[in-house]
Order: sequence, then C-alpha cells, then structure tokens
Amino acid sequence: MNRRFLIAGALFGLLAVILGAFAVHGLKDIISENSLNSFETGVRFQIYHALLLLIIGGFGKAWNLKFTWIFYLLCLGIIFFSGSIYLLATNDLTAFDFTRIALVTPLGGTLLIIAWFILLLNFITLKKK
Repeated sequence: MNRRFLIAGALFGLLAVILGAFAVHGLKDIISENSLNSFETGVRFQIYHALLLLIIGGFGKAWNLKFTWIFYLLCLGIIFFSGSIYLLATNDLTAFDFTRIALVTPLGGTLLIIAWFILLLNFITLKKK
C-alpha cells in the first residue's frame, strides 16, 4: 500500500463530495444550468481520479519513479482540470474574470491523460507470473 496515494485519493474524494453537495444545494439557484453542469463535470472527473488514486494506493507492489510521476500528474491534473472548471463555472459570482485561466483546464486534462498513459505502459510491461 502507498499511504501518499491513499491520503490524496481520500482527500480529493472528500472534497468532491463536499463540492458536489455545495453545487446542488448552494449554487443551484445562483448560477446558470450550463454553469452548474460544468461544475458537476469537474466534480465527476475529480471523483473518478480520486478513486484511481485509491486503487493505485492499494497495490502492494514496490513503488518506483513511474508511480511517483503518476501521483504528481494525477494530483496536478485534478487541481488544474477540476479546479479551473469550478472557477469558470462560478465566474459570475466574483469580481475576478476567471476566463483568463481557461487554458488551465486543457492543461489539467493533458496531465490526467499522461498519467493514464504511464499507467497503461506500466501494465503492458508487467511480467507474467
């Protein structure tokens, strides 16, 4: 087991549930339906990747540089992708124009894709027992 992955997965999962509940109960009446759908997309992707962190963290194998990269790519990807979606979806509620950071969203998505790709390569190169 890898404690770092498990803690990050649990933290991101906890935040996803809190943010999802906040969106449904606190934002429903003050942002547009389109913005609410975007916010929910951020929550959904955050929970998917939190679960991935928990699954990887449950592996009993020795950790190497590949898994360190996967950890940081997933954490940054979640923060950039979901975090920027949260800010963009609630843009009308603040004085700051978060559309200036719109390019952070695809950067976060790219980091998540790279993490999945490294994970796939790691599985492909596993030795049969």
